[in-house]
Amino acid sequence: MASLLTLTIVLGPSLTPAFAAPSTPITQKITRNATATPIQYLVVIFQENISFDHYFGTYPNALNPPFENKFKAAANTTTVNGLNNPVLNFNPNLNPLNGAGASNPFRLDVLQAATPDQNHGYTAEQQAFDFGLLDLFPLYTGNGGQGNNLVMGYYDGNTVTGLWNYAQHFAMSDNHYSTTFGPSTPGVMNLISGQTNGATTNGNTPSDEVSGGPDGSLTVIGDPDPLGDVCSNPSRDQVNMAGTNIGDLLEAAGVTWGGFMGGFDLTITNPNGTTGCARSTKSNITGGTVGDYIPHHSFFNYWTTTNNYNHTRPLSVAEIGNDGPANHQYDTNDFFAAVSNGNQPAVSFLKAQAYQDGHAGYSDPIDEQHFLVDTINFLQKQPTWNSTAVVIMYDDSDGWYDHQMGPIVNTSTGPADALTGPNACGAAATSLPGVNTTANPHALGRCGYGMRQPLLVISPWAKQNFVDHSLTDLSSIIHFVEDNWLGGQRIGQGSFDAIAGPINQMFNFSKIRSNGKLCLDPNTGEPSPKSCK
Repeated sequence: MASLLTLTIVLGPSLTPAFAAPSTPITQKITRNATATPIQYLVVIFQENISFDHYFGTYPNALNPPFENKFKAAANTTTVNGLNNPVLNFNPNLNPLNGAGASNPFRLDVLQAATPDQNHGYTAEQQAFDFGLLDLFPLYTGNGGQGNNLVMGYYDGNTVTGLWNYAQHFAMSDNHYSTTFGPSTPGVMNLISGQTNGATTNGNTPSDEVSGGPDGSLTVIGDPDPLGDVCSNPSRDQVNMAGTNIGDLLEAAGVTWGGFMGGFDLTITNPNGTTGCARSTKSNITGGTVGDYIPHHSFFNYWTTTNNYNHTRPLSVAEIGNDGPANHQYDTNDFFAAVSNGNQPAVSFLKAQAYQDGHAGYSDPIDEQHFLVDTINFLQKQPTWNSTAVVIMYDDSDGWYDHQMGPIVNTSTGPADALTGPNACGAAATSLPGVNTTANPHALGRCGYGMRQPLLVISPWAKQNFVDHSLTDLSSIIHFVEDNWLGGQRIGQGSFDAIAGPINQMFNFSKIRSNGKLCLDPNTGEPSPKSCK
């Protein structure tokens, strides 16, 4: 566990023009990182709405047509559980119940990087799974035209080139899942706390929650905004969450940490003149303009202990990761400022501006690649790189087709469940309770694991060209944080972290790699050593 030295200091002049000098002292926690592994700094890049097959279904084989980025796998590349025959050409989604959308999986080229959003509701995904046959995706989650078969589309290394190159040089998983079925907000909550039960709502859209059980609690299955966030939509359902999250544990242990959201700084004016909660950016790929900050993606603003409802700015760069007015909640710009000034928090959660987060409908793989590559190139230039691990992961699948079903480790028999019949997701109750563990020994609306998603670990300590087949879920990341910084402490209160598989097998902690960097061109995703200079 980290040892803590607490000092009261008066900070000097602002380190960057974006910060004003404080008028009063702040308490800064300086952490000596006593960690269980060589990883002193964890950076979790939490992207949006991708199934494993949608990005890696044919890995490591790319079509390599003319005029697209080229990808050629190393000779020793490990195969993945992907879209190999008969899954590719004799797919169960040819099921005639899918109507005009009945389809095999098919390749999307780089000119099709911009696509509509698909249906990724808690119930719809279970219906698409159809008792484990995984054969009704066009019917239930298809939402993008082409007879609703667009949901069967996938990219290869000619479009998601950067991610495929990271997989070649570092470690990835082909057995990683959403903790529960459903969209972005349950994904955020499961990443941060392993728990979606315990919501208090303003009641605008009750369909975002379901009854959690006999204690009268509510479980989040949809996308409500954080209750109290100044940028939340007043006509949208809003919730606060009871219970504990990983930020609370890190705070109590004196470990520096932060949640960094694109668009969170409301004082910035973008080049297009937008500012405040209306800050927006136009994508040259999708052609659309979208708000930079999406409240229902906000990491920690659902909990009263870790919120920054007014998006209050840190008093200085030195505050970032420590106690202060911002309460550990910042803009992504603040992350880059802190690292550049030698003040990288031990644990950082990053969310790109919306146009770069990969979410179909307003983002795309090309814009996403720019954010991923720019961030990782930046980190590889820092003196902290030799003790850093970057995790790339996704909050949900968007409903995109994936052929592999994970185990149902936690069942539910509520009105939104439909995997194994009406009001049923799994056959028998399991042991994960709600936040009120005594009054609600098995909270409803938490069926999982859900859809399979990509997971990559990028670090000089990561195994090279390694595919991990071990079972993991979103809460495996907080499980790693707990083991590495908190002596194995668990959140409790029904959190999935107690049963989550580890990610340690994606590392080799016996020896740091001499080739532990891979610099890429953000435009092409191809290796480019000069990009890190």
